[in-house]
Amino acid sequence: MTSIKKYVAEFIGTFVLVLVACGVAGQTGGQLDVTSLAFGLVIVAMAYSIGNISGCHINPAVSIAMLCSKKMNLKDFCGYVVAQFLGAIAGAAVLYGIVGDASKLGTNALYNGNAGISFIIEAILTCVFVLAILGVTSKEQYSNVAGLVIGGALTLVHLLGINFTGTSVNPARSFGPALIAGNLSGIWVFLLAPLVGGILASLIYTFLAKEDK
Repeated sequence: MTSIKKYVAEFIGTFVLVLVACGVAGQTGGQLDVTSLAFGLVIVAMAYSIGNISGCHINPAVSIAMLCSKKMNLKDFCGYVVAQFLGAIAGAAVLYGIVGDASKLGTNALYNGNAGISFIIEAILTCVFVLAILGVTSKEQYSNVAGLVIGGALTLVHLLGINFTGTSVNPARSFGPALIAGNLSGIWVFLLAPLVGGILASLIYTFLAKEDK
């Protein structure tokens, strides 16, 4: 599969994630069960549609974990991240064009205005989510259920995180709506914390999966 097709797939996947899942979050006021399910179901749908093309990262935190785990090269990592951010921005722009209200784009927010606590929450939730991805994609025999597991894991972390930060665990997903809404306050937390969580997940999984000599 050529790199350009992978990048296009990542753009489409992230576009759909933001348009649909963030759209649900915005229209329902971030209702816990509905929003969590929306994010999980989008991942399931995208995993079984573009997963065989790009691996369906649609998240820079996933891509950086794959880079650290030596499952992708630096060139593709950069291409994936650019495509993911562009897809998220496009998805948020289309969503704004539909709803016409910047407050209904599913943006994230710091928990009680506390950047430190929000950073810890996002890093931990991302680590849990990416750890599940690394585990279920590690063996070919898991491929048939990988999309369901990954979607379920994303639903799980949203069930906890929505009431704190709205749950990002994805820098692109946070940046797109924030940019279109014109409010980048605290965005650094949602850009950096998921990357830290992704790297941490890679280190943990590498340690656990390494065979003892």
